[in-house]
Amino acid sequence: MTMSTKPVRVRYAPSPTGDFHVGGARTALFNYLFARHHGGKFILRIEDTDQKRYNPEAVNWLLNGLRYLGLDWDEGPEIGGDYGPYVQTERLSIYRHYCQQLLDQGLAYRCFATPEELEEMRRERKPKGLPTYDRRYRDYDPDQALARADGGESHVIRIKLPLEGSITVYDAIRGDITFQNEKLEDVVIVKSDGIPTYHMANVIDDHLMNISHIMRGDEWVSSMPLHIHLYNALGWEPPIMAHLPVILNPTGRGKMSKRESRAPDGRVLPVFVRTFEELGYLSDAMVNYMALVGWSYDDKTEIMDREELIDRFSLDRVNASPASWNYEKLDYFNGVYLRTLTPLALTELVMPYLEKAGIKADKATMMQIAPLIQERLNVLSDVSNWVDFFFVDELPPYNLNLLVPKKMSLADMPPILIAARDTLAQTNFNHDAIDAALRQSVETLGIKAGQMFQPIRIAICGKLVAPPLFNTLEILGRETVLKRLDQAISRLEQN
Repeated sequence: MTMSTKPVRVRYAPSPTGDFHVGGARTALFNYLFARHHGGKFILRIEDTDQKRYNPEAVNWLLNGLRYLGLDWDEGPEIGGDYGPYVQTERLSIYRHYCQQLLDQGLAYRCFATPEELEEMRRERKPKGLPTYDRRYRDYDPDQALARADGGESHVIRIKLPLEGSITVYDAIRGDITFQNEKLEDVVIVKSDGIPTYHMANVIDDHLMNISHIMRGDEWVSSMPLHIHLYNALGWEPPIMAHLPVILNPTGRGKMSKRESRAPDGRVLPVFVRTFEELGYLSDAMVNYMALVGWSYDDKTEIMDREELIDRFSLDRVNASPASWNYEKLDYFNGVYLRTLTPLALTELVMPYLEKAGIKADKATMMQIAPLIQERLNVLSDVSNWVDFFFVDELPPYNLNLLVPKKMSLADMPPILIAARDTLAQTNFNHDAIDAALRQSVETLGIKAGQMFQPIRIAICGKLVAPPLFNTLEILGRETVLKRLDQAISRLEQN
């Protein structure tokens, strides 16, 4: 029962109260994949009825994040469509019409309870497991209520829910779920400022926009009976609903954080879409990884491009159980996608990151380096750690002890580096010639290859982990290599 007889029309309807979280992005992605799989429409709607928490920047973060992920919407802000407006505060007259209809039919009522009264009810009733509002205005005379409202008295409007029996709602992921009506609350559907709550507005919008399926986070499961009662009160057929599994922290304990943090090694653990973009995660890798947080095609297929995801996506493969976010797995996915790029494509992607790091890199040299770091790069922002030494006149000071391989001492280093320098001064400066000449030098000295290559690497790169040595020497060129070896030898002799 995951399909409807209606044409597929799904919506992602965020509330712009904060930064665009990957939890929301995963919800958007599942809606997008479902719509594309069925040749339907993916609609973006801005649910800004919570004006107290509204953040004007949040809409930009959202739209930019969806664009970065390549989740293009068919109707919504900046595009329009036949069912607009797509921003809820631009639809207030529509909501007023249906709210008045519920009042006229006796299916909703005005409530004049003060904040102090509501707090007292909450204190008394919550410990007993009762709905926090005691329905004291449920049977209040509608004419008197209207007179008080017309007199300017502050009030809200509440839905009048059944007091007995139960309601069974169908979830396309979880199956039938039954709720006891006596435990439901006559919730507020219009606030004292006249703006409808989420519950009222989203039901009206989903109906008027012909939404066929609602896919949203499982925090809304408890709202399902209320929404179905609202559909029933308005005489409408509800869409099929599917509540997506919650995303857990990497430890598997607790919901994924709403704030960014740092790992023990100091790297950022992002949770906002724009931070993933800033760190240099490719959108295709993000989409591929996010699709597998709560959904799978089978028990072995992981790397899938966008078209394969669209072709294979179905609600019956979405898991009801929570899924953990795994940063290492995402890094692996991003690495896989980075390795499919041409040297030119990778170079063009990393140049802005080098500029941001203050590294004056030239494109031609970076094109030579790109294939050397491609196998080792997990995120684009790591590029400066791999290539900075190529683009400086002088290496920053490094610890001389890094020059020393195991079972050797600083005193052993000058003759090894002098031999390397003499060899490199008279060999052809290409990869194969450098390789052959240095290995011959190793044999002449009677040492292991690593006992020469490590000190050379430190002397010319200033770090233990760097691109392959012979390629690095070739790209740096004879003059720079000899100069850096001379500087290392000089430092060792002064030491």
